[in-house]
Amino acid sequence: MTKPSFLWMMYRCGWGSKEGQETVLAVEISRAGFEWALEHACLSHYERGLHADRATWKRQLKRAPARVQWDPERDLHLRPLDHRSLQLGLAGEAARLYADEWTVSITDITSLAHTIHAHVQDGDLETARQLLPNECPYPVAEGDLAHLRH
Repeated sequence: MTKPSFLWMMYRCGWGSKEGQETVLAVEISRAGFEWALEHACLSHYERGLHADRATWKRQLKRAPARVQWDPERDLHLRPLDHRSLQLGLAGEAARLYADEWTVSITDITSLAHTIHAHVQDGDLETARQLLPNECPYPVAEGDLAHLRH
């Protein structure tokens, strides 16, 4: 499962403190792999007007090696923001490709998560913000990914 952002991941893992989630890894995958997953993805929920009908959507979802949902982004206090980012779930062929071909690097960023969290707890939001990984919108051409709109 690829997560929308660093802060969303911190929301899910409690800054690396939830049981069984004490290690935070940054996994870099190839752009080609990510684009393959997006091209073969189906929304995790039915959306009228995008899908012909519920039955068609269910068939697409069952066959899709990747699922997309849109989750609220988070601020430094892990509160939801007004905008959403894509979360991508992988299964079957996509999971195999992710593990065997798409993964470029895996970096343990647990100490970074703990350091940023300590600054947030101390009220030093500017320092925390400066330590956040650089994240930017994913560039796509107009019309690309229309099948995944929210």
